[in-house]
Amino acid sequence: MTKTSRLHLSRRGFVKQCALGSAAVLTAPAIATAAKTETKLPILGEGEHRYEANHNWAQLPSKFSWQTTQDVAIDFNGYVYIIHQGRLDKSDHHTIFVFDPDGKYVRSFGKEFAGGGHGLEIRREGSDEFLYVAAYHQKRSFAKLTTYGEVVWRKYAPMESRVYALGEDVQPRNDNPWGRDRFLPTNFAFCPSGGFYLADGYGAFRIHRYDAAARWLSSFGKPSDQSKADGTFKLPHGITIENCGREPTVIVADRENARLQWFTLEGEHVQTLNGFILPANVDVRRNMLLVPDLAGRVTLLDRQNKIIAQLGDDTQRIGADSNFAIRADESKWQSGKFVHPHDACFDDDGNIYVVEWVERGRISKLRRLS
Repeated sequence: MTKTSRLHLSRRGFVKQCALGSAAVLTAPAIATAAKTETKLPILGEGEHRYEANHNWAQLPSKFSWQTTQDVAIDFNGYVYIIHQGRLDKSDHHTIFVFDPDGKYVRSFGKEFAGGGHGLEIRREGSDEFLYVAAYHQKRSFAKLTTYGEVVWRKYAPMESRVYALGEDVQPRNDNPWGRDRFLPTNFAFCPSGGFYLADGYGAFRIHRYDAAARWLSSFGKPSDQSKADGTFKLPHGITIENCGREPTVIVADRENARLQWFTLEGEHVQTLNGFILPANVDVRRNMLLVPDLAGRVTLLDRQNKIIAQLGDDTQRIGADSNFAIRADESKWQSGKFVHPHDACFDDDGNIYVVEWVERGRISKLRRLS
């Protein structure tokens, strides 16, 4: 998501969403945002869900610079992969950076996504792991890569879905890309059978289903009208599979409808959870859901979808920032508070990595204390 590209969220709408979210049905217990520790890093959460927040965790080499950080994924060895958007006029600049668990730079790649880097997931296939990359804006496509950056395949809009404009199935032209007939994918979720789901968050507002060979099967959802009916979307930005002791379901972060929606693997609507502000994505670990909210907080929910904690909550201040000025002014970023959480995920130890939609980049490691 970029400020310079045409946002599908008006500034007035952003303020309204934040105001509504502050009084939403999802209410959290009081959260301690800071405490005295030997490291003097802020402590987020309370009780069994306390985290030490390091906002300067990622050690990016000086030869590189962030251009709006977007998503995060973790491989089997605990290496952390970060994708940022990159800039079209810096086509030799990498878009995917790899760090060890201490934040030390390991390697980088992904020049081909400069100007459109967005979604990132990792999947283990046999004895190997692969990156799945969703590129939007000026690089409207999705791809499978090795963890060292070699491209296995790269694909464009599924024209067989019959919702896209002529030319969206090839390398996109660089004119105005926005519209419901354009292909602007945002994120992936992996099906237990070996296929995957791809959210077209900024384009057709649909979820596409692919088989294990990356062949399009079907899609579900359509743009919401004023009724915001279940099963419709207004920017289905994030997606994951929930498969914890029950029938697997697809969870979609329906961002501008301020809700999560659950679907069967075939795309039938199951349930809706309202009360968010701008939910950007969702991750699952054991009995918890993790929801980064673009309006300035990260929410943890239990298996009954009740709030456990809202970490780094700064929704009132972020909601008052109608010009999105804070995302470009690092001097106004506060320790222990989030600006625009765009993605977040758990590692195997229950630590949380949060990537924010800010111009100079911000990647926080929340080290689990409890």
